[in-house]
Amino acid sequence: MAQCVDGTAVPRVALLNVGAEATKGSVSVREADRLLREYANDSAFDYQGYAEGGDLFKGQLDVVVCDGFVGNAVLKASEGLTSMLVERVQMAFESRLSGRLASLLAKPVLKRLKQELDPVRYNGASLLGLRGIVVKSHGSAHADGFYYAIRRALQEVEHNLPARIAGRWQPSSQALSSASDGAGQS
Repeated sequence: MAQCVDGTAVPRVALLNVGAEATKGSVSVREADRLLREYANDSAFDYQGYAEGGDLFKGQLDVVVCDGFVGNAVLKASEGLTSMLVERVQMAFESRLSGRLASLLAKPVLKRLKQELDPVRYNGASLLGLRGIVVKSHGSAHADGFYYAIRRALQEVEHNLPARIAGRWQPSSQALSSASDGAGQS
């Protein structure tokens, strides 16, 4: 998806985990790490290994892999943090006369930053690995949020994303048999 839709030639991919050490994480996370390492050898992505929560916003990763529960928690915490930071910056500027004067000068920059950090612009999580296109919208999204989710789905349709992913992500028979042996275990 990062290549086809976002235009990232060689995406930097990491697996979200509780630590960078190979012994950390659940059995399913360690198995995902093994599979990603195996696919990275023959694939067009650069697997970076494990990422911790603090690595998410450094700008050094293009894709962070995790399960849906963890991903949802991370996204909601990120949205909450963004809202809190924007609110605190506004309060800091408004608390004193000098801050109010400075805010007049900084207003264009702050407006642009607020727009860039607006979670509504990033509404729509793509569910990959399916035969069709599914973009899940945030439950509290309004019309502008749905617009971004629909726009994302249209991009995926234009790029024929499910077929392109299937064509690139052909697991070896050994990986398939070991993944099916561990199916249902977590």
